[in-house]
Amino acid sequence: MDRDLLLALPDDALSALCRLEFSKGSGNGGQKRNKTSSAARVVLLEDERFAASDCSERSQHRNRANALWKLRRLIAFELRNAPAVPPARIDCAVTHPDYPGTLAHLLDVLEENDYDHKRAAAVCGVTASAFLKLLKRDAALWEKVNAAREIRGLHKLRSN
Repeated sequence: MDRDLLLALPDDALSALCRLEFSKGSGNGGQKRNKTSSAARVVLLEDERFAASDCSERSQHRNRANALWKLRRLIAFELRNAPAVPPARIDCAVTHPDYPGTLAHLLDVLEENDYDHKRAAAVCGVTASAFLKLLKRDAALWEKVNAAREIRGLHKLRSN
């Protein structure tokens, strides 16, 4: 299935494409966590490399939603589309439902531009400093971009 379609699916539709597993959570949380199967794990049936789990909440429903969110982020981090299309909305909040799609498109543009943030910023129509701020607001994205730059032998981006 197309990455962008997967990222745009509502939770129920994405769940239908996944194997859902529920289990008892571990760690602190008392009787609710230790006696109910509230921990959730989702595995994309089409490609079982994509799996995510969550047990941070007492509710199985919330944990499933959180696991699906993590699955979307994983898909956005790992699957690239070429040619890169700049995100429609570059200022999308990290918690917004459209964020995984925005994240995927940002990474497409970065990869196509060999992780040069200045060229990627120009493609997205923003300044280089605005683009860096955009990358830094998501710690996992910032880490991924710096790791990719390091692999390519480029210098790490400055934090300041």
